[in-house]
Amino acid sequence: MSSGLIASLIRLRGFLRKELLQIRRDPSSILLALVMPVVLLLLFGYGVSLDPEQVPIAIVDEDGSALARDLVARLSASRYFEARPCRTMAAADELVVAGRAEGILRIPEDFERSLGLAGGARLQLLVNGVDSNRASLVKSYLSSTLGNWVAIRAAAGESLGPPPAIRIEPRIWFNPGIDSRHFLVPGLIVLIMTLIGTLLTALVIAREWERGTMEALLATPLRRGEFLLGKILPYFGLGILGLLTAVAGAVYLFGVELQGSFWLLLLSSSLFLLAALGMGLAASALLRVQFVAAQVAVLAGFLPAFFLSGLLFDLESTPTPIQVVSHVVPARHFVAICQTLFLAGDVFEVILGAGAWLLGAAILFLGITYRRLGRGME
Repeated sequence: MSSGLIASLIRLRGFLRKELLQIRRDPSSILLALVMPVVLLLLFGYGVSLDPEQVPIAIVDEDGSALARDLVARLSASRYFEARPCRTMAAADELVVAGRAEGILRIPEDFERSLGLAGGARLQLLVNGVDSNRASLVKSYLSSTLGNWVAIRAAAGESLGPPPAIRIEPRIWFNPGIDSRHFLVPGLIVLIMTLIGTLLTALVIAREWERGTMEALLATPLRRGEFLLGKILPYFGLGILGLLTAVAGAVYLFGVELQGSFWLLLLSSSLFLLAALGMGLAASALLRVQFVAAQVAVLAGFLPAFFLSGLLFDLESTPTPIQVVSHVVPARHFVAICQTLFLAGDVFEVILGAGAWLLGAAILFLGITYRRLGRGME
């Protein structure tokens, strides 16, 4: 081993010791890396759900037959609906207008009699369309509940009319239970690692300038590469701890099984973490003011990861310019990797392309930071 490499390792060890002591004296870094993942997992896992449950539905039963009452009982027993019987359509309209019902199901007078006819019986469904996504889900769930009711009656030996010409048998891939937690929790890893990688490192170089310690570091034999590596390694370790905490919570707390390779997830997470660390360090090196660097990290790192990653919103339904911008956001590609590995498995067609974007982003941001540090460390 050459004397130059030995000297470099000695300088790096001293700088790493200084960084670790600084992290130990600032417990907020450790809290953000270990406590924040648990808080976000509990919040998104238990408090946030895209699956509507106990949706209030006004039911107007104009038929009053045994079959109509059985259908109302079936809806009332479903965990997705809270049936609110109404005598008239006017009363049901008032519930929807007042926000106490999401829709109206009207059972006409000839419901039971029409079931045996060739045309079949008809039901009228009116759904509050203010939230179009929720309205579509309510419509879909109600159609599924009605289909289950017909199947149960048919299994009991009752004929509810001639069979339809086309029978649809749906199959749900990757998330058979259609549980939104299985979609949200893997993507939550992105937010956790963005917080650790971008927000923490956005302060570290700016803090050196504000405290006047950067001038002292410039006077030492420390090189740019050693300085950058010393800033990256401690927070990279914190990010990996946050990742392991999030994966353990997803698997053991919420039952979201990892279908793909854990080592592939670890490698992809490392690439994204390097990109997030590079973004925070670049902001810190360019701005040199902690408050401004933190604001830029939130605007350029966390908010795009929240809104433009596909974690909560379907990006395919957004305008084309938004979709184009979202492809620049590293979090979008990491969300695709996490959800693929957790729900589908090792689909390399998705993982390799997204991983290449993450590698490019890491090289870009770390390169900007390296150049910005200047030649004072050469």
